[in-house]
This record gives sequence, structure tokens and C-alpha cells, in this order.
Amino acid sequence: MSDAIIKTRDLSKSYSTGAVTTQALRGVTLDIRKGSFTCIVGPSGHGKSTLMHLVGGLDRPTEGSVFLDGTDISRLDNSQLAQLRGEKIGFVFQFFNLLQGLSAKENVEMAMMLAGIPEKEQAKGALRLLAMVGLAEKADAKPSQLSGGQQQRVAIARALANDPAILLMDEPTGNLDSAAEAEIMEILHELHAGGKTVVLVTHNNEIAKKAQHVICVKDGRISC
Repeated sequence: MSDAIIKTRDLSKSYSTGAVTTQALRGVTLDIRKGSFTCIVGPSGHGKSTLMHLVGGLDRPTEGSVFLDGTDISRLDNSQLAQLRGEKIGFVFQFFNLLQGLSAKENVEMAMMLAGIPEKEQAKGALRLLAMVGLAEKADAKPSQLSGGQQQRVAIARALANDPAILLMDEPTGNLDSAAEAEIMEILHELHAGGKTVVLVTHNNEIAKKAQHVICVKDGRISC
């Protein structure tokens, strides 16, 4: 029996703008093992983020299939897809996308509410997650009062609100200095050691060297 938690088979994605069609992915087949730390690397504009969006159910393939923990998500309707994402996946992006009017704790509580966590458990759970990423003392701070690295740590805490099996991250250190990058990577490796499957899109080869597995994407194809 395969231990892959993510599988793609002959996955292709094209976008049309007027008479112009762009082929973002071309027949990608890959397996990502449960509990692994995988980096997807490659030049900008060659399909890395498209692949992550398809794997995470944020977009639909033009051709081929995506299997998430044994379920062919390309066959799910929008409601089923949203439910599956809410149960199994946590997302972190390059731009933190925090709600500026809410505190760090309230941003995480909002994610817990959307994940269906009972209201009486949200405050305690949000503080626990912020403590996990080293921000317990910043629970009441607004995003504008936090550094870039601190905001990304809040974003990671928010992504953990539904206790997902899989963390999908698109350039999570792309806007950070070296010190903040190191802090984020330490947290991600701790989460991986705790059993999370981590898939990280990056153009940073130094980050990729620390992953268990590396998938190279070039011209919409797997190149290594």
C-alpha cells in the first residue's frame, strides 16, 4: 500500500487570455509521502505555485488528477472541496494576509471559528498555537505592531487552527530577512518532527537543501 498522502497523475493546467493560452503545468506525476518535508523549487513563472494551488484544491486542473489522502479531489464539487481543505490542509503564503483590524489572537480565533472549533475552546486554543510559534506575549498586538517574521508566525499559527495533517506553504520566507527566515524554518522543522506533512514552495536553494525531498519544476514539468 502506498504511503503517499499527496499524488498527482498526468496533471496539466492551462490558462487562456483572449487568443493566448499559457501552459503552466504539463503532465506532472508525483507522490509526496505522509509525514515528509518536501520542497518544490524552480525558477519564477515555471509552475511551482500552480502545482501547490492544484494540490491544495485552490484551483482545478485542466487535465489529470490530484489525490489527497486517497480522495480524488478533482472530482469533488466546491462544497466538498472546501470541507476537505478545512479538515486536512493548512495554508501559509508569502504575504501574510492577516486581518489588520484584529489582534494576533483574534486572527487565530477567526481561523478556529471557520474550522468549526467550539467558541469556548477558541481563546485557549489560539493562545496555545501562538505559544507554539513563540508569540504568546504578542497575543494582543495588531499586525502593524509586529515584524514581518512575527506576522508570518501568526500566519503559521492560523494555518494550524484546524490541526491539519498537511501544511502547504508558498514562499513563506520570501519577504523575510535572514534571521526571521531562520526562525520560521526552525518552527517548520519542529512541526514536521511532530508529524505534519510539510510541502514548501521556494526559490531558495539553501532552504531546499534542508528538506527531505526536493521536487524541481521547470517549464511546467518535473525536472528532478
